[in-house]
Amino acid sequence: MRRTIRNSLVVWLLLAAGAAADCRDLTFENLSFTACSVAKGADVRLFHSDVNDALYGTFSALQEGLADADETLVFAMNAGMYHPDRTPVGLYIEQDETRAELVAHAGGTGNFSLLPNGVFCVDAGFAVYTTAEYVQRKPICKYATQSGPMLVIAGALHPKFLPDSDSRYIRNGVGVSADGMRAEFVISNDVVNFDTFARLFRDVLKTPDALYFDGKISRLFAPQVGRNDAGFPMGPMVGLVARQP
Repeated sequence: MRRTIRNSLVVWLLLAAGAAADCRDLTFENLSFTACSVAKGADVRLFHSDVNDALYGTFSALQEGLADADETLVFAMNAGMYHPDRTPVGLYIEQDETRAELVAHAGGTGNFSLLPNGVFCVDAGFAVYTTAEYVQRKPICKYATQSGPMLVIAGALHPKFLPDSDSRYIRNGVGVSADGMRAEFVISNDVVNFDTFARLFRDVLKTPDALYFDGKISRLFAPQVGRNDAGFPMGPMVGLVARQP
């Protein structure tokens, strides 16, 4: 309990110092969303398991692990689909190490297989690639997670999205600015379909490339807006980290 209180105080000190994602609530077409904007140069990482290969699974476990290294979790969300054992469905790179291989040709009927799917890459800046583009370019990513479907591709919505689709869920994903200087991590607070979610990234957040992370289990840790969502253990997570003051 004492550590939890201390970590909360540290987070708010970091927020006051400007070492945070710019998290804010917004409304689009009468639907509620929370978006966290992170600039190039911020310490954005992907997380799955600790040095003993024990799954983090929850924001609280990740907070505890970072605290042991005198670091603080400033913002986080789930970041990509996973199997029942919480291992990543597709490519997963953490600290330059490939821990799960790219799935170049996804079969099946799930969202991951709603092609094109894609890869979120963190290195000097941010990027979202379609899987085919990732294979062609072979970018260097310090961190990467594969998910799908793509939401926005070079300014165009995924070709299979339907404006009047009744497939509506809580959803989350990431979009990247054209210059790779800004990443927008978004979770819907109302159920939305893919078309609406994608247009938010393209038309409001101005990210010409965006990738869907997941739905139904989507969760956010953002003290700036009072969020620390709980639930069943997750697979990959993305988070902004800061050194404790």
